[in-house]
Amino acid sequence: MIPKCPCGSNKTYSDCCSPLHKGRTADSAEALMRSRFSAFALQVSDYLLTSWHPTTRPEQIELDAATHWKRLEIISASNDKQQGSVHFKAYYQEKNEWHLLEETSKFLFENGHWFYHSGNFQPQALSPSRNDSCPCGSGKKYKKCCL
Repeated sequence: MIPKCPCGSNKTYSDCCSPLHKGRTADSAEALMRSRFSAFALQVSDYLLTSWHPTTRPEQIELDAATHWKRLEIISASNDKQQGSVHFKAYYQEKNEWHLLEETSKFLFENGHWFYHSGNFQPQALSPSRNDSCPCGSGKKYKKCCL
C-alpha cells in the first residue's frame, strides 16, 4: 500500500509534498502550508527552515521526535500574487496527550517562491472522551482508534 501524504490531501506523499521537500516550488500559500505540515510530521527540519521567510526565520529548528503530527484541517486559504493567508487546525500528540494548534498564517511570495512569514497561533490541550470522534481524523470513535 502506498502511503497517503500527511497533509491530508488524499494524494500519495510522492505525488503531493515530496516534490516540494525536494526543491519544487509551491504554487500557492495553501500548498506551502500543506508541505510544511508534512515536514513537521516527517521531521524534515531543513525544509521548514528554507520555506521560512528570511526576516522571521529562526537560526535553527529542533523538532521533538515525541511530537506526532496527525491531522491537518484547512479552514480557509487565499492568496494573491504577493501574499497569502491560511487558517488551519493541526492535531498532534505528545506523550499520549492530544493537542490542537489553530493558526492563521501569513505567507509572502518573493523571487518566485512562497515563504511562511508569521502566524497567530492558539495551542490548546484536547481531552477527547471515549465516544468522541478520534482527533486523528480516521472517522472512528476515539476508543476504537487511538485510545
